[in-house]
Amino acid sequence: MTGRMEAALQSVADGVDHQLDPRFIELQRLRHTIAAVVLVVVSFGGMMMLWLGIGAWMAGLVLVPLWLLLIGLAIWQLLRWPALSYRHSSYRVDDRGIEIRRGVYWRDITNVPRSRVQHTDVSQGPLERRCGLGTLVIHTAGTTNAMVTLAGLEHETARRIRAHLLPGAADDDAV
Repeated sequence: MTGRMEAALQSVADGVDHQLDPRFIELQRLRHTIAAVVLVVVSFGGMMMLWLGIGAWMAGLVLVPLWLLLIGLAIWQLLRWPALSYRHSSYRVDDRGIEIRRGVYWRDITNVPRSRVQHTDVSQGPLERRCGLGTLVIHTAGTTNAMVTLAGLEHETARRIRAHLLPGAADDDAV
């Protein structure tokens, strides 16, 4: 391995907690906007069919406020949740593997030792590509949590972590 590649891999495995890329907030808001628009259209159509099916105009006194409450929650989700989720997500890469921390209400810490890594992928959908982000997918030995994902990484960072976690990226052999 060349000295430059070793230095790049070393810099990603610094053992320090890192936040996800801040552009992940924009990506999540975009995803939530799409979901909210679909939810608004479908729920409005459902509310109208229910209201017309009941046949009583008084039913609108219950249905419309419930629908508006649902829309209010969707807007809150759209605006507030991505930043809140971002603040509670981090990862750490060191010579032993990767640790992923996430969760606002229920905290989840996932440790993936390099010795358990079978293979890794970096995926990038159209929205992620628009934001310059990627998702690291780690496939491990075993059945429980055999696939671990870390979304919200800058694409090149995801590729460097992937290269670091690949079997044979270091001199240690887990076999």
